[in-house]
Amino acid sequence: MPTIFERDIVNAFCKEAPIEIISDDSGPLSGLTFGVKDVFDIANVPTGFGSPAWLNTHPIPSKTAPFISSLVDAGASLVGKTHTDELTYSILGINAHYGTPINTAAPDRAPGGSSSGSAAAVAAKLVDFAIGSDTGGSVRTPASFCGIYGFRPTHGRISLENARPLAKSFDTLGWFARDPEILLRVGETLLNETRATKSKPSYFFLKEAFDLLPANVAEQAKEAIALRLGNSPISTVSIGNHDLQEWAETFRILQGAEIWKEHGEWAKEHFNEMGPGIKERFEAASLITEEQRKAALLKKIQVISILDQLLTENTYLILPTVIDIAPRLNSTPGELDAFRKNSFKLLCIAGLCGLPQVTLPLLTVEHAPFGVSILAKQNMDMPLLSEISAPK
Repeated sequence: MPTIFERDIVNAFCKEAPIEIISDDSGPLSGLTFGVKDVFDIANVPTGFGSPAWLNTHPIPSKTAPFISSLVDAGASLVGKTHTDELTYSILGINAHYGTPINTAAPDRAPGGSSSGSAAAVAAKLVDFAIGSDTGGSVRTPASFCGIYGFRPTHGRISLENARPLAKSFDTLGWFARDPEILLRVGETLLNETRATKSKPSYFFLKEAFDLLPANVAEQAKEAIALRLGNSPISTVSIGNHDLQEWAETFRILQGAEIWKEHGEWAKEHFNEMGPGIKERFEAASLITEEQRKAALLKKIQVISILDQLLTENTYLILPTVIDIAPRLNSTPGELDAFRKNSFKLLCIAGLCGLPQVTLPLLTVEHAPFGVSILAKQNMDMPLLSEISAPK
């Protein structure tokens, strides 16, 4: 049988880190194949973190991230490590060192990052599911761009032992699939829970989130998710006199401060080896003051309080995953940066509040996928996954 590198026509897998673990176990994931983002350690295999400079300055891991054994024990076979944005510090999937994985749903557009290889591999049907990580949107964004399902769990629900951190207060493991049933089965294994059978939840559109879209796209997105959820009427709720732009800036400050604390000393020695955009983001992170960080922490507490009022164990919020369809690969740096900043008005909500969020591939706009998300209260991961996999 051809190797994954011979079958990989979308540049999803890391040639510098070949690995294959074939499972002979029967279990809920028996017969399924998966890829793992190159931020998770596998014993005796390099972890490149999307950066040749990182790869060359860090030892080969001696331990394997625990979740990989859980998946293999459940019957799934690992076929390789997948590409990531450099140091995972982007949501677009464009890597200056290893190339950009191809988005098979829209080949002239970005695949989304930083879990770009994992999303591209699933979209291209190279694997049945793939593991990524999501700090600021690194699973949700590529899921939307590539027209697949993506799930970010409650912060802290799944161990990130033997993983490269970006900003620990926001980092989560996440996963992709083309089929919501597989998304759920992976969740049962990783969350160590059985699927939920709760009473029918209530759904609400988040007004300020949909107000960010052109009116025709917002209406199409609302119609698509309403149909997917059984065509029940869906009301709208609001965050009141609060500003999603301010929330996004709060996230930027807190994430940047943590990133600089975690990687600043190493970054200062390797600025000249970083690709476009990544270096500038690290430099911006280095300028964040302690006063800014403390003010942002207070704002984060306020955001959490607002979401606590909107979400219950039986109430979910619906919002666009990102601001638009994937930007074209030939977009200018300014256009790409604007896309990032505008999308964080939507992506920051789950990050600031540590909430589970699932992205559903429901819409096509200008011949490209556009995802719609459902956001749940903390630790309502399995009910959320169960709800979107259930027939309507």
